[in-house]
Amino acid sequence: MSKSFQAFLANNGWVGIFLTFLLSAGACAEQGGDFIPSTASSPVIPTTTSMVIEDRESKSGLHNALESRKQASEVCRKIASKLSSVKLADCQKKEIRTSGGMSVDGVPIILQEYPPIEGKESKGRVLILGGIHGDELSSISIVFNWMRTLDKYHSGMFHWHVVPLVNPDGLFQKTPQRMNKNGVDLNRNFPTDNWHKESNDYWHRTNKNPRRYPGPSPLSEPESKWLAKEISEFKPDAIVSIHAPYGILDFDGPRSAPKRLGHLHLNLLGTYPGSLGNYAGVHQEIPVVTIELPFAGIMPTERQMNQIWTDLIKWLSTNVNDKPAVMQVMNEKAQTDPS
Repeated sequence: MSKSFQAFLANNGWVGIFLTFLLSAGACAEQGGDFIPSTASSPVIPTTTSMVIEDRESKSGLHNALESRKQASEVCRKIASKLSSVKLADCQKKEIRTSGGMSVDGVPIILQEYPPIEGKESKGRVLILGGIHGDELSSISIVFNWMRTLDKYHSGMFHWHVVPLVNPDGLFQKTPQRMNKNGVDLNRNFPTDNWHKESNDYWHRTNKNPRRYPGPSPLSEPESKWLAKEISEFKPDAIVSIHAPYGILDFDGPRSAPKRLGHLHLNLLGTYPGSLGNYAGVHQEIPVVTIELPFAGIMPTERQMNQIWTDLIKWLSTNVNDKPAVMQVMNEKAQTDPS
């Protein structure tokens, strides 16, 4: 093929593409082989087939994004109908999406990401979790409050994954319950040392309290399985888990524990088989800050929520992505029944 004819093909849009396709296909037919593009140094011209594939992929990605938004919006509607402190508009903002995780009932676990900002170095990744227990309503509402703060003031200091409701089935019951739809306490369902014996012994010590049932096996539940996967893939430098109603601050893992966040003071509750603090904090050495709000059904004041958040940012700024002095907390913990 002459250089002048090659130039004609390259400069004449769809006509050139069509003629190139016919010439290539004709050469292929003459040789009796598969349609293999020439390796000669002729201009690289996209084929009609590749353009169609790219267009389909683009449409598929857009469809998936729209479907994720639609599903997340429905979850938001249910949350807002249960919690008067959560505004539907705050939850239905365009950035919130499904995470890929599902509850037992097939309800998507929603997630809001606040990514790093281009040109600004991030100190590390932080995972915030609310509503591991569906009846701890304030633990869900306060996360939405802090998301409003991040919407306005996200500076790129940290890369955030925020999950306001880990246990949607628990919240969406007629009467919200601690456990998931299978009656499992998700905060006893994570894999820790000698889980079967230790979890069974602990549950018997509670007189088989159904609110503390750890499940038939570690990660037997879709919600805990998703959370373990999220931790593995996101690789957070710190996890902040909100509960109620003990009105204190708990901590598991390396680094120095915060002595207080706002009006909540450090009071180590204990490390229990199958708990998130035990799984992520002790075994994976990820600092886990557990914020225990004073009431499950009553929100802290606006001032209290702001002070907890401010103190949390200060602690994260000092302790995330620095080389930690490992804090040996296990033997110091008072054996109190925690979240």
